[in-house]
Parts: sequence; C-alpha cells; structure tokens
Amino acid sequence: MSSLFSLTEEMMKVVLITGASSGIGRACAVLFAYRGWRVYAAARRTEKLNELKIRGVCPLYLDVTDEKSCEACVGEVVAREGHIDALINAAGYGAYGPIETVPIRDAERQMDVNVYGTVRMIQKTLPHIPKGGRIINLGSAGGRAGTYLGGWYHATKYALEALSDALRRELIDYGINVVLIEPGGVCSSWGRIAADHLEKAGKDSRYEADCDKVAAMYRKVYSEDNRLLTTPMTVARKVYLAAEKEKPRARYLFGFGAKPLVVMNTLLPDGFYDRLMKSIFTSDFTARIVNKMK
Repeated sequence: MSSLFSLTEEMMKVVLITGASSGIGRACAVLFAYRGWRVYAAARRTEKLNELKIRGVCPLYLDVTDEKSCEACVGEVVAREGHIDALINAAGYGAYGPIETVPIRDAERQMDVNVYGTVRMIQKTLPHIPKGGRIINLGSAGGRAGTYLGGWYHATKYALEALSDALRRELIDYGINVVLIEPGGVCSSWGRIAADHLEKAGKDSRYEADCDKVAAMYRKVYSEDNRLLTTPMTVARKVYLAAEKEKPRARYLFGFGAKPLVVMNTLLPDGFYDRLMKSIFTSDFTARIVNKMK
C-alpha cells in the first residue's frame, strides 16, 4: 500500500496560483484541489487562505511586487515538489480613473501588480516547468477592447496580451504552453475597487460627474446577485481546461459582454466606438437598465 501511495503522490500535478485569497484565484485553488492537483495558493493576505487547508491546499505568502517574495514563494514549492506543472497568474486589480488625473504612482502600482508581478512570477517559475507544462495568465476582454475611464487598467491587460504572445513564441520549441484567459464581467470585488478608484481620481476634476456615474453603475452591475455576470468558478473551469487540454488554445474569450465588446472594437470605426463607449457608460438610459438588473 505504501508503494502505491507513493506512486499516486508522484503522479499528482503541481500548480502554483497567485492572487488566491479571493475571486478567480481562490476558485482555481478550490477546483484544482478537487480535481486532484497538488495546489499551492499564494497571496499577501494569507489569513484568507487558511480555510483552504481543509481542501488539501497549501497556502503561501506572496507579494508579486517584491522580487525576493516571488523567489521565496517559487523556491518553497520547488523545494517540496521539485517542479511546477502549471503557473496561474491570477493576481491583479482594476484601478479606474481618467488618465489626466490618476497619479503616476497609482499607475505604477497598477502596472507593478498586473504586469511586472506576472512577469516576475514567470521568470522565477519557468526554469522549473517541465515539457508539457503551462503558464496561464488571467487577462481580460478589456485587453482587447477598452472601455470608458479605464485607461491604466486596460493598459495592463493589453500589455499581458503582447507579453503572452511573445512568450508563447519564445517557448514554442520547449513544449510549454502559454494561455490567456479573457473573461468579460466577473462577479467579484473588482467592480467595487474600480468604483472606489474612479471616485477618488475624478474628485474636483472636469471628469467628476462622469466618474461618479460610472462608479455608481459598477457598484450595481458588479453586485453578488447579478446573474448576468460570470462567476469566478466558471472562469476557474476555463483555466482548468487550459491546464489539462493537450493542445490548449492561445486565448479563451468568454463571459458577460466579452465577445460583443471585442467585435465592436474590431469592426466599428474608431470615432464611433469612442463615442459609443462613453455613451454606454454615462447615459441615463444605461442607468435605468442597470437599475432594473437588481
């Protein structure tokens, strides 16, 4: 029995998930553990990871903006397992606001978490990913089509598109797949965070009225009882598919508003799309529709 147990242990795939304290990252940790993977769930708020222990998940501290923290996190997994079959980069947040008023330090923080943090983890993990392994980046439909007042957030997601494409080509001879997950609106704390940043960035500026309107809309749309939104577990299932499929797609675009947004951005003239986006996010008609969604 002991030899059979050891064999089973050796066959278990190993996944490291960033941003696992909430939302998509947490859902991925739960699903992968349920599916028999050995799961290492990493986040800054490790107290939020403790209840995952009963599912067999191993919590780790990680600050993706800190090089030494990234190195220590990956090092601990490798010391225990010897390799990492899949890295899921789910750490990230949305700081909305007008480009004119968002302080550069806030923009740098957004880039540091969403982009550089992802790259730090890729650089530390790649040497330990065997042939057939995966790097799965949580992008967004917002990485292929921008919305109103989300410039810096969209900049980070557009950057992930380009970096993932480049990395996929660099690894083509090494049998490591790079996959982008591009959900639309997800039921999470993302909307509240975006709304808070919007109101703060727009205060006492010429954008204040629009920022307040869009913030109010996000708070209503991204509520827990909005069934139109994609659930974190639905996104986690796409991530799992990308991790298990022998030949995964380079991109998985799905969820609330994702495909229409990308299609409009691709087919409509730029000027028309620009005005459409502003109108959708600030018009009284949209506000009435949102109010009926509750």
